[in-house]
Amino acid sequence: MELTAGERHRLKKMAYAHKTPHQARQRATIVPLAARGRSNARIAAETHLHVDTVRRWRGRFAAGRVPALADRKRSGRPPTFTALQIAEVKALACQLPTEFEAPLSCWSCPELAREAVTRAITETISASTVRRRLRDDALKPWQHRSWIFIRDPNFRAIAQRVLDLYARVFDGTLLGEDEYVVSADEKTTPTRFTCS
Repeated sequence: MELTAGERHRLKKMAYAHKTPHQARQRATIVPLAARGRSNARIAAETHLHVDTVRRWRGRFAAGRVPALADRKRSGRPPTFTALQIAEVKALACQLPTEFEAPLSCWSCPELAREAVTRAITETISASTVRRRLRDDALKPWQHRSWIFIRDPNFRAIAQRVLDLYARVFDGTLLGEDEYVVSADEKTTPTRFTCS
């Protein structure tokens, strides 16, 4: 297996960069060793990987070069929750459970999942999905008692309009390349989203 100078440089960068994921680093280590003429068994012994793993990545590189070392797109079901549903679950997490006659001092993820189904935000949602969505949010207003408590009965309509604009959709139509969304005043308040 022959490597170009550019490939050697990219592989070295992948293998030694601090932010390179562990698996990508392993793959970038396998290829230069293979280019030096080492057998799969020897590479496996040096890298502490299984021989089949070495064989797979060596073959993938031979077939598609450096781009083939990236993870392939995985099949799986598409996201089943809309941005609006996620926003409504997060808004629910910001409210006190006592407002819904729940005997809790704060929401648990299973309770939030049950309440989201009860309030018809979604037909079904698991506690682990709720946990994942809340954990991945950059801001965590539900962890701060004085942050936001959504009380606006029109929250769904207002949030949908704002979320559509973030997705570059206006009145159900996708915005063109020459159309822009400009937010002059967008802020959260104790009662509602406001957008100009």
